Amino acid sequence: MSTPLLSSETPAFAVPEANLVPASDHLGRLAPIPPSRMFLINKSLKVFQQKQPGVPVFDASQGDGGASLPGVPEALLDRAFELQKQHGTAYDMPFGTEAYRKAVAEAYWKLDPATGWGPGNVIGTQGGRDGLQKAYQAMLALGHGRQGDVVVVSRVPWISYNWGPYGVGANVMWAPGRPEEGWAYSEDGIRACVAEAARHGRKVAGLVITSPDNPTGQTLTLQRQIELAKAALEAGVAFVLFDWMYHVVSDHEPYDVNALLKAFEPAQRERLMVLDGITKSLGGSNIRNCHLLAAESVVKVIVAQASHTVIPSFFSLAVAMAAYEQGIQKAAAPIVGPTNASRAWLRGFLKEQGLRHILGQGYYAFLHVGDALNAKGWADSEPLGQHLAEEVGVAVVPGAFFSPYGAEWIRFSYATPPERTQGAAERLVTALKTLHA
Repeated sequence: MSTPLLSSETPAFAVPEANLVPASDHLGRLAPIPPSRMFLINKSLKVFQQKQPGVPVFDASQGDGGASLPGVPEALLDRAFELQKQHGTAYDMPFGTEAYRKAVAEAYWKLDPATGWGPGNVIGTQGGRDGLQKAYQAMLALGHGRQGDVVVVSRVPWISYNWGPYGVGANVMWAPGRPEEGWAYSEDGIRACVAEAARHGRKVAGLVITSPDNPTGQTLTLQRQIELAKAALEAGVAFVLFDWMYHVVSDHEPYDVNALLKAFEPAQRERLMVLDGITKSLGGSNIRNCHLLAAESVVKVIVAQASHTVIPSFFSLAVAMAAYEQGIQKAAAPIVGPTNASRAWLRGFLKEQGLRHILGQGYYAFLHVGDALNAKGWADSEPLGQHLAEEVGVAVVPGAFFSPYGAEWIRFSYATPPERTQGAAERLVTALKTLHA
């Protein structure tokens, strides 16, 4: 027997009373989410240019291969535009299109049917941040079904890892880690996070494993990532997200998602997610295309919610499809080639200079600048970042922007042509020696 409708003149909730969001005043007590300063760093170079017009400047702050390198090749953009014209401009599905799903699953990842995963496990997203927000929400809803639970990230995480989960109701916890090990996770550290969360009446909804890492460049083997993920799941972590946005930009082969999936029992695969896309490998930051791989049960929940929020634009999907059609290694060559060459040169240069650093794969090196900070009496690397941009003409990202544990470090981007990387690194090292001479 159906429940009779209330009069249309009576206020009515859209969901049954048992399903109402609980009333809470916690939103008024949250820490304010600060805007990212990452978009403002290279503006300081203008101060140097005004002081010394005509003198070259070096932007080693970039996480954007579309700005510091050629970006998406015109041929791919042309092919994507043709796909757009053929496709039209009507609404698509919240996951993108079936053709996009098929391209990701079959042309890009070459998903093995033995894994049980295929096109239905793919969700197109409007860039990495959109993909991550969707993942965090799924972790909370499908993990332990509670807001206020924990997402664990590394000790010195990408700045948006601190605030993205917090904005959707998750508390972020920095995992234990040692700087001499690039703040890498350990099994004991993951278990300690679960125990610490429990001490505060919370559970761990998700662990984020990002490799190659932003900001440190720390890079883990696939086997090591599998070991850490298994330890997390066994400890009661609801989901493990592998952020592989930089894995194509490497001296090594990209990660094999089939090997990842086959390392876990089918029930455990339900608790894995993988984020990847073209923002780094193609320098397509402003194209805004990424995708999530997840269990179909997770995909259904995310797609239902996405139908009311953010649906990816077809052109962003088309650029990715054009790249996957061509083959990602060939499509990404204008980004990967110069970045790999820069990394090889920088590795030797930093060793020669005796500068303590972390340098794996991807876009970044993390450099220790404690001596210079101590010599100047600076509490952390933020004033050093300003000094380098305004007085030296080299923009870097202060490690203090990421977490207090990065206070004595700076992030140096080598996603530039080798001659630009060389110019930036040599000027940077000269400036550091001058500061602590």
